[in-house]
Amino acid sequence: MSKVIITCAVTGGIHTPTMSDHLPITPDQIAEQAIAAAEAGAAILHLHARAPKDGRPTPDPAVFMEFLPRIKQATDAVVNITTGGGLNMSVEERLAAPLKAAPEMCSLNMGSMNFALHPLAEKYSDWKHPWEQPYLAGTKDFIFRNTFGDIERIYKMLGEGHGTKFEHECYDVGHLYNLAHCLDRGWFKPPVFLQLIFGILGGIGADLDNLMFMKRTADKLFGKDYHWSVLAAGRHQMAFCTQAAMMGGNVRVGLEDSLFIGRGKLAISNAEQVAKIRRIVEELGYEIATPEEARATLGLKGGDRVNF
Repeated sequence: MSKVIITCAVTGGIHTPTMSDHLPITPDQIAEQAIAAAEAGAAILHLHARAPKDGRPTPDPAVFMEFLPRIKQATDAVVNITTGGGLNMSVEERLAAPLKAAPEMCSLNMGSMNFALHPLAEKYSDWKHPWEQPYLAGTKDFIFRNTFGDIERIYKMLGEGHGTKFEHECYDVGHLYNLAHCLDRGWFKPPVFLQLIFGILGGIGADLDNLMFMKRTADKLFGKDYHWSVLAAGRHQMAFCTQAAMMGGNVRVGLEDSLFIGRGKLAISNAEQVAKIRRIVEELGYEIATPEEARATLGLKGGDRVNF
């Protein structure tokens, strides 16, 4: 069995500063937490950017460039930049930083969907910044857009244009069929890397039966021409990652996906989550992949061919 690749999603565009004092906001904080996560065992670092003053998700390439070179200088981890960005960003905004940075990997949502965070807006009353509550509450009427035209465009601009490979984010079973269609059109080259995502309102629920169903569907559609990983939102994070490792998959943790390290206990850093899943995986008898092993498995172009 191949070694387990740990991805760490460092800050994301879902959680807001009010929810945890440990969520990295500034370029310094993002760099420090990303480097520590790599030192703890993460082979891939999935990165968003935030406005340093108030923590709002930002697509600004200049902000990304404040932390990307530091991460590259300090660690050999694979840098994976979002193309999902934050809520209400246009496709052009979401592509600005990846096109400038030309990373080895980018995330790519495999379809348009209701992406609902509005229940989070009801859990807090004292907000650090005025943008947070409307940002979350507004998702009651929000659709995250990634049409087939968007997906083709992203593939041609980043995949063909920069040799970037993708973490294909599949929030429901239909997204697997979308990816199969894209492969039939020649937009991506196998083997593909699937990120099976559970527990986001608007996507498939965090039930273990759904994990089995998604895996069976991927087997049917892609045969042996894929690698796969799992992330689950909130309290489901560690349980789903553990199950995925036992099924021969890879895992993703990080404060983008869950702010907690245990029941009712906030994680103090991304590295704490990475260390926990690494401990679980190794105690189950599996080995952790190094960044170079992850590159070889996923067929990446190498850290020397990026623009940062």
